[in-house]
Amino acid sequence: MPLDEDVVAAIYRDHGTALRRFVLGACHDPQLTEDVVQETVLRIWRQAPQITGSLRSYLFRTARNILIDNYRRAQHRPLEAAERDVPDPAGAADRVDELLNRVLMEEALLRLSAEHRDVLVALHYRRFTVQEASDHLNIPAGTVKSRAFYAVRALRTILDEMGVQR
Repeated sequence: MPLDEDVVAAIYRDHGTALRRFVLGACHDPQLTEDVVQETVLRIWRQAPQITGSLRSYLFRTARNILIDNYRRAQHRPLEAAERDVPDPAGAADRVDELLNRVLMEEALLRLSAEHRDVLVALHYRRFTVQEASDHLNIPAGTVKSRAFYAVRALRTILDEMGVQR
């Protein structure tokens, strides 16, 4: 099957920058980053008809799997290669998972309304109390509680739509 250049170009255009940032944050090697991004796009192109849900989530999960596969292969190399600074595969997988979760949560938060996002950021990321969030956002404490309740519900729905498993 010939590679449809328009599909590949669209994937790079719409998701390439975020995907590169994610992979570079996980591996810190620009050359490896480009290799992983190319492999990810190739795999996505091959799987495109079967993809359900968010393409970006699928891209990040695929890149994560490629990174973990690379780390596992590096672990099984001969001793000479292992003597170089090859990251610990278990630690790398954890770091990649953490980064993937952060990227997916960031994308999900951006899909919330500004009011819901502001309340969740204040309560969960800035660790404000309800009263501190109320003062910071200049809204009543009851509104903070109500928005937080509905924001969490909306966030769960968004994460489900993105294919994020709990």
